Amino acid sequence: MALEHNEPTNEWNVGIGAYIALIFAALFFSGLFMKVEGMAWLGALDFTTLAGKFGTIQEAKGTFVGSGGTSAKGGFLFALSLVPTVMLALGMLEIFSHYGAIRAAHKLLTPLLRPILDIPGRTGLALITDLQSTDAGAALTKELRDENQITKKELVVMCAWQYSGAGMINNYFAIGSALFSALTVPILLPLALIFIFKFIGAIGARFVLNTVYKKDFTHE
Repeated sequence: MALEHNEPTNEWNVGIGAYIALIFAALFFSGLFMKVEGMAWLGALDFTTLAGKFGTIQEAKGTFVGSGGTSAKGGFLFALSLVPTVMLALGMLEIFSHYGAIRAAHKLLTPLLRPILDIPGRTGLALITDLQSTDAGAALTKELRDENQITKKELVVMCAWQYSGAGMINNYFAIGSALFSALTVPILLPLALIFIFKFIGAIGARFVLNTVYKKDFTHE
């Protein structure tokens, strides 16, 4: 059954508590609290910090996943390593949803995301989460689809947005930091360009779906 773009009235009835929950959720998943100079305690309110990382085994450089794994066994261990991050993301989403963050996101972000990407505002938290964690963003997106809150077409557009520059904040500061000393522009400028091109990629995907593959979504 196709989803209706006309949302029920109660979807738009949100109180001040819902907006507070949305603001906290956005900050929690955005990575802004990850490494604040002089205020390391803010890391306790950051998704990546709480998710943590696996330690090494004795003097080895690898984790329990090891190195050089192949085929099904290597894939299984890699998938197993994603479980804590995904479970934390889904658990926190349930808490934020309970306090109305999803409804607030739907009301605030739909007027922005609908005309640009043709997706509802409820997808906002999944997109924000993707900025910091590819795996958690994908998990939240899958949950939206499983609960029939987004259509297949909206799912493809979301995936296009997330696939371009996935885990943008983490990857930029973890890997790109090696080139910071050679930059001739402010450090945040390349990050801003990556963010802009995520929208350009999703808009391009939306255009292709509305033209080349339009017939595939006729009965959605």
